[in-house]
Amino acid sequence: MITRLKKAAVVGAVATLSAAGLTACMSDGNDENSDTIRIGSTEADKSQWQVFEQKAEEEGVDVEVVSFTDYNVPNQALTEGDLDVNQFQHIQFLAESNVASGNNLVPFGASQTFPMGVYAKDFSSVEEIADAGDVVIPNDSTNQGRAIKVLASAGLVTLRDDELLTPTPADIVTEDSDVTVTPVDASQTAVAYNDGQAAVINNNFLESAGVSANDAVFKDNPDDPASQPYINVWVTTEENKDNEDYQKLVEIWHSDEVQEAVANDTAGTAVKAENTPEELEDILADTEQKIREQESSDE
Repeated sequence: MITRLKKAAVVGAVATLSAAGLTACMSDGNDENSDTIRIGSTEADKSQWQVFEQKAEEEGVDVEVVSFTDYNVPNQALTEGDLDVNQFQHIQFLAESNVASGNNLVPFGASQTFPMGVYAKDFSSVEEIADAGDVVIPNDSTNQGRAIKVLASAGLVTLRDDELLTPTPADIVTEDSDVTVTPVDASQTAVAYNDGQAAVINNNFLESAGVSANDAVFKDNPDDPASQPYINVWVTTEENKDNEDYQKLVEIWHSDEVQEAVANDTAGTAVKAENTPEELEDILADTEQKIREQESSDE
């Protein structure tokens, strides 16, 4: 669902964030509503956010959820002070954004993770997928890299370096692997599945494939340290990370009412994450360092 940020893309996004562009998402009068916490989300229309707003009101917390359709914009809006916090991204996306833009946004709470799985209509085991010899994967760099790591965890492919954050098909040691990979647009992984091929499918395309997360032949483990960069997080600026009102947002998100709405919105694919802010910052720092190292090795 989320594509890897490139430096040029971030620069372009910043350059096009005109006053008119932001006004389309933002309302005036921030000074008059200084007690309102403005939250950026790319899924503001989901019931989870409606329940969250209701719960926040009950708790005496004044929030406004601001909707975005471009994943590159909420972090820049947060940096420029048009938002107080955002909640739409996992740590790896945040790390790539920070490294590319030079910003220093930080996580102050976890929301959930979405395990990525391998699905197959005609195969019920990893061994049967290995015998078939091919797996379709999404071709955008973040999801492609994660899909390849899922296949490596399943023992279906061998990587030249297990520490690569976003491996590509070129990083697969083909002679030591049981399957080859065919990268396609993420939306086409569901089509491949329905055509009888094994496929790694993003959670947001499971419905179109006609499968549930429970149908996965294999999926990554959210408790595995290798899955930590895919924890979705609440994010703010460095100077506001200890804001007690913001911590209240995390508590509200983890309430039973909101979690029930999250489960309904995601067809049960979301797994609640409760890492501490300190743990999340450590994961972010490690992920940023790996991104810089991989970029240096690619130059």
